[in-house]
Amino acid sequence: MDLNNFKWIREPESYKICDDKIEIVTKPHTDLWQKTYYHFQNDNAPVLQIETDEKYFSFVVKTDFTESHHRFDQCGIVMYLDSENWLKGSVEYENNEYQHLGSVVTNHGYSDWATTAIDASIKSMWYRFSRREDDYCIECSSDGVVFSQMRICHMFKGGGKITFGIYACSPEDSSFKAVFTHMQIMECQWKAHEGQKPDIIIDSSPLM
Repeated sequence: MDLNNFKWIREPESYKICDDKIEIVTKPHTDLWQKTYYHFQNDNAPVLQIETDEKYFSFVVKTDFTESHHRFDQCGIVMYLDSENWLKGSVEYENNEYQHLGSVVTNHGYSDWATTAIDASIKSMWYRFSRREDDYCIECSSDGVVFSQMRICHMFKGGGKITFGIYACSPEDSSFKAVFTHMQIMECQWKAHEGQKPDIIIDSSPLM
């Protein structure tokens, strides 16, 4: 991938971009979250993205977070459209026993958070982000070969030109180095659904 095509939203103070690796050192009190449950809005995490109007594709990246050590330290994939419409997938450190592998989808200024607990000894994770028009799929993998579905979602502002890429942040009073490698954009690996056919929508408006 040509990393020159990627642009920063909130460029971090400390980072390194090589031909095959990106390193981001997070700053304390950086995060992405909107309103739900906590009733606050955090919108200051550094995001490195590329723009596309391609309707069907997949983006793969490997993350290494060996240095994460404090609650909510995180790094992963992101599609940041604006402050109130975005999604992300990551591992968030919790304690020395477990972490949260999860995803956040934010539509119209409200975030959700879907997670599963994984062992704290896990220090790397692959992600595959796939688009089919305005629907999206986030998958994860321990080896970059076999991916498991984390989330399917719809983005209300995700039907046209989008921006997507990587992010890293430390919501509390901490800092760590996040490492991103093996970045690829490829043909969409999220295949069309072969089960139940789409509903037929009948126009019920009165005849004039």
